[in-house]
Amino acid sequence: MARYITLYQFTDQGIKNFAGTVDRSKDATAAVEKMGGKLLSINWTIGPYDLVSIAQFPDDETATAFNLKLASAGNVRTTTMRAFEADEMTRIIGKTK
Repeated sequence: MARYITLYQFTDQGIKNFAGTVDRSKDATAAVEKMGGKLLSINWTIGPYDLVSIAQFPDDETATAFNLKLASAGNVRTTTMRAFEADEMTRIIGKTK
């Protein structure tokens, strides 16, 4: 499955409801699994982003659908990047030859 790194920022609503962030992450984990994905890790961070997650989804469309659904709840904004592991990057480099 494709891997995605997502950076999250609390919205005004999200920061007002910060105490529920861990419970919401459990709900998000269940939602990822329902959509055929897997949440590999979620970490709360200090700095310009409040959380960082690594997840796997079957495809870009499913990852995008999940992030749209999550953002529509109003607690976070997301920035998502498709990530490649070493074996995937090796195959990509091989296509340049």
